[in-house]
Amino acid sequence: MARALAGDEAAFGEVWRVLQPPLLRYLRVRDRESAEDIAAETWLHVVRDLGRFSGGPSEFRAWVFTLARHRAIDAARAVAARPSVPTAEVVDISTAPSAEATAIERADTEAAVRLVATLPAVQAEMVMLRVVAGLSVADVASIVGKKPGTVAVAVHRALKKLAGTHGARAADGTR
Repeated sequence: MARALAGDEAAFGEVWRVLQPPLLRYLRVRDRESAEDIAAETWLHVVRDLGRFSGGPSEFRAWVFTLARHRAIDAARAVAARPSVPTAEVVDISTAPSAEATAIERADTEAAVRLVATLPAVQAEMVMLRVVAGLSVADVASIVGKKPGTVAVAVHRALKKLAGTHGARAADGTR
């Protein structure tokens, strides 16, 4: 924990790996559809405010979950402030999991990393930055020097491909 607070990226990655799964489970209870987006926004706030944090591991965990709760409340307020009005040709996709959710839920961390490594290098980097690091599309675009729309489409296609690849491997018993 001390190394992460001192700026050690590897140590912060370990903190993320420990806290991300329970954080997602918590957020899925609060808002199933937006849990991953809220978690990503939470980690952005953690990174931004890390220099102001003081305390030990249990205080840090509480702080992260407090930030997550505040982000979830903000997201719920935003939805309430802008309710959607269905139109005649609305396609209900709420019951179908996103390609991102399918890819992540079906694969454990090692298998996911192996699957991502099968993508072209630039696409794999965008997926890792967007999904694993939890960066926004805009942040990923800035890092890789591409337009946000290009990043969003590339990540979506990559995750859809990974979900299909994993599904085929699961069906034939390979990993």
